Amino acid sequence: MLLALFLAVMHVSPVHAAKVPLKDIASIQSKVRVPLLGYGLVVGLNGTGDSKGTIFTVQSLNNMMKRMGITLPPDKVKVKNIAAVMVTGEVNPLEGTGSRIDVTVSSMGDASSLEGGILLLTPLSAPNGEVTAWAQGPVSTGGFNAKAGRGEQVSSNYTLVGRIPSGGLIEHQFSVQTDDNIIRIQLGMPDYTTADRLSNEIRSAIDECHVEA
Repeated sequence: MLLALFLAVMHVSPVHAAKVPLKDIASIQSKVRVPLLGYGLVVGLNGTGDSKGTIFTVQSLNNMMKRMGITLPPDKVKVKNIAAVMVTGEVNPLEGTGSRIDVTVSSMGDASSLEGGILLLTPLSAPNGEVTAWAQGPVSTGGFNAKAGRGEQVSSNYTLVGRIPSGGLIEHQFSVQTDDNIIRIQLGMPDYTTADRLSNEIRSAIDECHVEA
């Protein structure tokens, strides 16, 4: 039945129009959204990163450099161009390995802005502790902080939280559990006409599968 449904919803054929891929007008709904969480570093900041007093940022930088074979004296490390962040996202069990998801990056220390930063490769774990995805890429804050004359500062929007569109790469897919083998389809722009045509296409494809069987 699931195979028949898959074959049925590959294309929807409106009257007097070419067939349209279902993915262009709808998405598969799932009741389950798995939250992901990770800890990482944003680099390349223009002096707006964490201060030296943010110990966990200094430790994280030292640990990362050690893994690369470089040992640094802790008292010589400067992190003004680096910020420690929490990385969050959500994954739908229907999204397979290799799919991309959006992630949110939030400052943990005393950085003044994440604008212009790059998130280094960060593992994202599910609630069970298993690494499910990896995130990296340029952080988009949608705002700015700028210094004006006489020591004044001009800012727009909030720059300590940013987004990385499609910045997460799913490493493995969760098992899909549906209720009574029901798959729900959500139209992007719902209307009765399109819903009726989609329903007819599904019934027609299922009937054809039964005849062939």
